Amino acid sequence: MHFQVADFTDFELGMVERLVEQRYGEPVPVEVADSELRLDPGSDELSLCPTLYWTARGAHFVVFKVAESRYRCQFFYTDADHYGTGREEYDDLSDCVLTLLRVQSDHERASAEESAKASAMGQSDDDYHGPSIL
Repeated sequence: MHFQVADFTDFELGMVERLVEQRYGEPVPVEVADSELRLDPGSDELSLCPTLYWTARGAHFVVFKVAESRYRCQFFYTDADHYGTGREEYDDLSDCVLTLLRVQSDHERASAEESAKASAMGQSDDDYHGPSIL
């Protein structure tokens, strides 16, 4: 294992908790954890990185501290269903968290719209599967 990154400060944790609470309108527990990440794509070495984790509305969120004032993030629904923000790293924690929350919100809205369209299309008379009247 390579090096260990310094833990999130109380200030950083508090800021994330406030941003998440603002997003959902109620306190959401933010847990502190550690993750092993490959920080250098050209290396097989793993680094132990402090991680903030929370879950809300079926989504799981993680923010990794990969160095002093450097953060990565993603959200996921299942082990095979992970999403990023389109940006690999941030140098501002609030920007990282706000972008993560916005991207997940956009994803949630788009998924709901797709589901609504699919449901509306599935309600046609041609798709009737009830009892037959002969």
